Amino acid sequence: MFDKSKKIYVAGHTGLIGSAVIKRLQCCSFEQVVTAEHSVIDLMDTVKVTEFFARHRPEYVILAAGRVGGIVENLNFPADFITSNLAIQLNVLGAAHRTGVKKLILFGSSCMYPRECPQPMAEEALLSGHPEPTSLPYAVSKLAGVQLCMAYNKQYGENRFIPLIPNSAYGPNDDFSPVSGHVLSSLIHRFYNAKLENAQQIVLWGSGKAKREFIFSEDIADACIHMLGHDTESLNLPLNVGSGIDYSISELASMISQLVGYSGEIIWDTSKPDGAPRKLLDSQRIHSLGWTSNISIMDGLR
Repeated sequence: MFDKSKKIYVAGHTGLIGSAVIKRLQCCSFEQVVTAEHSVIDLMDTVKVTEFFARHRPEYVILAAGRVGGIVENLNFPADFITSNLAIQLNVLGAAHRTGVKKLILFGSSCMYPRECPQPMAEEALLSGHPEPTSLPYAVSKLAGVQLCMAYNKQYGENRFIPLIPNSAYGPNDDFSPVSGHVLSSLIHRFYNAKLENAQQIVLWGSGKAKREFIFSEDIADACIHMLGHDTESLNLPLNVGSGIDYSISELASMISQLVGYSGEIIWDTSKPDGAPRKLLDSQRIHSLGWTSNISIMDGLR
């Protein structure tokens, strides 16, 4: 049983996954949860991160902070995506190592997998091909974070840094901007506004044929808590974290339009990119450790 009196630092506590982790820790009555606003600690600042860890000395860390976004953001700000995530990961993992953190969870991304990849994607497929070009800088930064965890574990002989690879996350405190958000949150925004404006049609990017696996943020938080309390010493890392079911973007659009109550026409702009054709994770490794997702796509969307 995991000791709930241990000090846990959640980096990125106001974001999609971080806020879900905070909610889960509070529901489970964890006693010492440490958070800090960006105005207090800029995780890209090595000195401030070092000072923060030296002062608070957390025993466990969940690194949910980072620069994220959809296709448009990735295309427009590739340098920001790679430099921000590399800096945050280097600073936090370095400080965690120096201060003796017992366990740290870092999040990779399903976009790290090759664009053309056998489905479902097993962890062994990482680095076996080229990732999707539209998100390559972000994918490279997250691959570096996962490899950084593995390098620390190998060099110092302990599986203290645990990389988890969730598929497309969604939930409260997501970015619902149609410009910077991911596909699911962007579609919610688009259909909601179309309903309010009584629009006769809505134009969506791509063909609608690309398939994605979606996992609710609170399921990811449950996976985090599960791994904090699990013996990780002999684990084969990293670990995929998925729901096991994928949907085409057109199916997702239909579900969202149904829930929102939008009855207008959906038009697909095939001049815009689809991204990777399919991204379904093989999550057997973490299933074998006793974790599975519990929240269905329709319940999550509601």
